[in-house]
Amino acid sequence: MAKFELKLPKMGESVAEATVTNWLKKVGDKIEMDEAVLEIATDKVDSEVPSEVAGTLVEILFNTDDVVQVGQTIAIIETEGGAVASTPEVKAEVPVAVTEVAKAVEVAKETVAPADFSASDKFFSPLVKNIAKEEGISLAELESIAGSGKDGRVNKEDLLNYIKNRGSQPAVVATPAAAPKAKPAPVAQSVPVSVNGGDEIVEMDRMRKLISGYMVASVQTSAHVQSFIEVDVTNIVKWRDKVKNAFEKREGEKLTFTPIFMEAVAKALKDFPGMNISVDGEFIIKRKNINLGMAAALPNGNLIVPVIKNADQLNLVGMAKAVNDLGNRAKAGKLKPDDTQGGTYTVTNVGTFGSVFGTPIINQPQVGILALGAIRKVPAVIETPEGDFIGIRQKMFLSHSYDHRVVDGALGGSFVKRVADYLEAWDINRDI
Repeated sequence: MAKFELKLPKMGESVAEATVTNWLKKVGDKIEMDEAVLEIATDKVDSEVPSEVAGTLVEILFNTDDVVQVGQTIAIIETEGGAVASTPEVKAEVPVAVTEVAKAVEVAKETVAPADFSASDKFFSPLVKNIAKEEGISLAELESIAGSGKDGRVNKEDLLNYIKNRGSQPAVVATPAAAPKAKPAPVAQSVPVSVNGGDEIVEMDRMRKLISGYMVASVQTSAHVQSFIEVDVTNIVKWRDKVKNAFEKREGEKLTFTPIFMEAVAKALKDFPGMNISVDGEFIIKRKNINLGMAAALPNGNLIVPVIKNADQLNLVGMAKAVNDLGNRAKAGKLKPDDTQGGTYTVTNVGTFGSVFGTPIINQPQVGILALGAIRKVPAVIETPEGDFIGIRQKMFLSHSYDHRVVDGALGGSFVKRVADYLEAWDINRDI
């Protein structure tokens, strides 16, 4: 008999940890190769961890709701036959000086009591506090960091930048206070909620808590500004009605309006690369690739944003296949962590639910998001050489939210106008 260490696999760029949500197998169960052993959740998607070997589960090292780092052993599987090697751990040669410093830091962490961030008069989010605790940052250090958030608040980016440059900066020594001033008991600031016998109190699920945190953080981080423009998409509606059946028969895919809009957005981003950026503290990152996030509603009412990579390199057939694939896998809960990473701009279709327009919240650290309104038949003035007349046209609104910290009205308005121009100039005789 041999024992195999099942480790949490790498799940994509920037995904460093996951939460165990459900064990599909219990100790003593037989496991086939590639059979799912447990379910995990990252901050973006839920997925399963399959076994790389066949055998018997003999030990579970983490419980439900535990947070596991990528590469950590999560279970032991006993296999038949010769020894099965687990993923080898690479030992790097560390200079003696670095080793001594690391030991000194560890000793300091063990001898210094965890910082009590509640003693500060400044506001720090739970995420910032957790990162500070993990990195052994004292209250004095945290208070010394210049914040770029609202009212000078220290956000995640500020803290990570400080940690990154920490070695080159003089250390901030926390002077022990003789006796902290007595503070009155904190008074709850939440608005009182009246609950009667017919009401039900339900805790948010894990994904809803994450979405809630992201939305609040985005509003606190970005100076949201909106531009709206009405678009005549009559030619697009007529063209799609003409080709959709032949397209589905030939490609085995439905042709919705979404890939048409995505194509126009990708073209506009090439024309206005100032919208294809992200913000990191006081720095602007100009993105080379155009990766379009596509907000998708899940059956449980939550929201997820899979990403179409290199969207500007796809033709309309490729775009339709990408949109359908990501949309179907999102609804089925089959997205991989990589499918939600690397977005540079996001599109959300609020028209699916009948909304005419909206004011979407930016998907950080991006600087813009476009909401597609419902397509409606409306009376409109039609200009002709013979004069103007009233006709029925298919129209919709585009709602563009952008970050006024780095995007001014000229760029934000010109971008959404260019998207509208591409849509209104649609060739009704286009081949596909």
